[in-house]
Amino acid sequence: MTVHAFVDESARPGAYLLCATIVEPAHLTPTRRALMSLLLRGARELHFKKEKEPRRRMLIDRMAALPVTSRLYLGSCSPKTEESARQRCLALLTEDLLTLRAHRLVLDTRDHRDSHDRHTLQRALGVRPSKTELIYEHVDSTAEPLLWVSDAVAWCFGAGGDWRRRAGRLITEPIEA
Repeated sequence: MTVHAFVDESARPGAYLLCATIVEPAHLTPTRRALMSLLLRGARELHFKKEKEPRRRMLIDRMAALPVTSRLYLGSCSPKTEESARQRCLALLTEDLLTLRAHRLVLDTRDHRDSHDRHTLQRALGVRPSKTELIYEHVDSTAEPLLWVSDAVAWCFGAGGDWRRRAGRLITEPIEA
């Protein structure tokens, strides 16, 4: 069975966290609906960094009950090497997605920096036969609710403590890049 992956990140001092939420096609629509139901009136997206602590707890607990898993890629970096850490994480993720026979990769857009991702993805997929069937695109998080899970998981893991424990229910093994 193919899967879809939705990617967002969180940067912490000395660390870059790239999170890919993995969803089976049959769960895409109901999971998006469940996430949309968590929006506050007038809101267009969930962004974990902007939420208040009690709401964060409720959100991550609800997300942990969804039929998704998350893969977390950890890269050491300084502010100057953050982009290279991201690209190392993305290259590893791409290898894993090919193993999973992923069909679609959706990355939260970073506007002009999306070109770095495209270069890494083209390089990673270029060594494969043209029949990988993995398509990728960058979209704004307001247009794809499944990106919100990756945002929340990466934020929680980076925050540590009880937040990491709560997000841990979603995370397969964290992977060092």
